Amino acid sequence: MRVTFHSVRVVPWIVVIAIMGVFPACDPNRVFEENREIDGGAWKVLDTITFQVEISDSTSPHNIYINIRNSGSYAYSNLFMFVTTTFPNGKTSKDTVECILADQQHWLGSGLGDLWDHQILYRRQVRFPLLGRYAFTYEQAQRSGQKAFIEDLPGIQDVGIRIEKHN
Repeated sequence: MRVTFHSVRVVPWIVVIAIMGVFPACDPNRVFEENREIDGGAWKVLDTITFQVEISDSTSPHNIYINIRNSGSYAYSNLFMFVTTTFPNGKTSKDTVECILADQQHWLGSGLGDLWDHQILYRRQVRFPLLGRYAFTYEQAQRSGQKAFIEDLPGIQDVGIRIEKHN
């Protein structure tokens, strides 16, 4: 069998990919985490994003985070969202949330190139009252001046949710 230089390079990449797949499993506090890409990097006011989360522990406290990735060209220092929680019994709760993404000098969070990642605490020490499937639905609710809403909000690349056990 003849081994070419090209085929030898494939093996290290397979090892790297396999190792990267193991690292998410090394986070013992994480109960759920998912991020979704915003089509075209502009979050439309009518586009909702829903995360389905199966909760199997109603006694331990949990922290809930909102994950946001924005480009450096995002025009605002914050992001307003509506977050609707649908409980396993069908009841809902809706919150207006302001996510602070920058201060007067710079973007907050961690950045790489032109992208900035934020993990914003939404709820601390939550005890889920029911076992079962919860739905968390995000709606873009950004306003500007006299505008009741911004129809297409450019610069938001991804949004997500993280639920972890509180330490």
